Amino acid sequence: MADATATEQNGVRPLKMCLAASGGGHLRQILDLESVWKEHDYFFVTEDTALGRSLGEKHPVELVEHYALGQARLGHPLHMAAGAWRNFRQSLAIVRRQKPDVVISTGAGAVFFTALIAKLSGAKFVHIESFARFHHPSAFGKMAKPVATISFVQSPALKKIWPDAELFDPFRMLDTPRPPKQELTFATVGATLPFPRLVQAVLDLKRAGGLPGRLVLQHGDQDLEDPGIPGVEICRTIPFDDLQLLLRDADMVICHGGSGSLVTALRAGCRVISFPRRFDLGEHYDDHQEEISQTFADRGLLQSVRDESKLGEAVAAAKAAEPKLATTDQTALANRLRELFAGWGAKKK
Repeated sequence: MADATATEQNGVRPLKMCLAASGGGHLRQILDLESVWKEHDYFFVTEDTALGRSLGEKHPVELVEHYALGQARLGHPLHMAAGAWRNFRQSLAIVRRQKPDVVISTGAGAVFFTALIAKLSGAKFVHIESFARFHHPSAFGKMAKPVATISFVQSPALKKIWPDAELFDPFRMLDTPRPPKQELTFATVGATLPFPRLVQAVLDLKRAGGLPGRLVLQHGDQDLEDPGIPGVEICRTIPFDDLQLLLRDADMVICHGGSGSLVTALRAGCRVISFPRRFDLGEHYDDHQEEISQTFADRGLLQSVRDESKLGEAVAAAKAAEPKLATTDQTALANRLRELFAGWGAKKK
């Protein structure tokens, strides 16, 4: 847990720090900066998901309602408005109670009110545009950047769009041996939205004999009966620590195109097949998952499947290829943030 009695060091007082991230890859990007925020009196604001709840076992966490502008694009404006109103009230209460000095946010929409209210209340707002955005800024970023104290981007293309933002590209290839693996496939839809198309495609391929060995399928927020297929384990959610063990052992990962799922699988040395959600099928609020999946596929890091009928071909291609290890290294960004916080902490004295 955060040390609420953190003391002054080198003439700098610790800051009350709000770590605001909706979930999935957004939250994992905040976790990658732990070396910085653990030095302060921190708390998380995130969505009420399995990842958010498991995070609460180790850290102080405030949970907020999920909502996204894309819900209106998918034909659910009233649902979005109701979620946004509840989220606003929760965010206002959190900021009034916690009174943060600094908000760090990687998005997305569910934490925008928290960041905005904190900034209007006098906090510094550090906006980090998500690593998942290579070519175009997110809707969150377009709203957040004008009110942020400072903005960071993680791709050169976004630096051209926002020249006053600071660029820190964290992507790194790893020149390390692949760890030992089991004959295990792990399929996951992520923490937030259901993804029946991925679930059905994976089960169909398993029935057809295209996925030998053990299969663990995390199906998320959809009802799914036991498929009765030997060697298949299904679960709605997976605690964070158990997820790390699965990635350690899995030879292959089939996952939605979320940046957090892709990077953690690549870091673990898994053969990765990205199955991005599609906006035209109503599976997500935009096509950013296709953007990141294709970018990684172009680098030879994974197989990307847009059409479920091609999943078997992607599995065969992944098995024939030598797995590549990659990660994100946020050391440079962490050092820059530490420098900023030292200045802000000194002024707080």
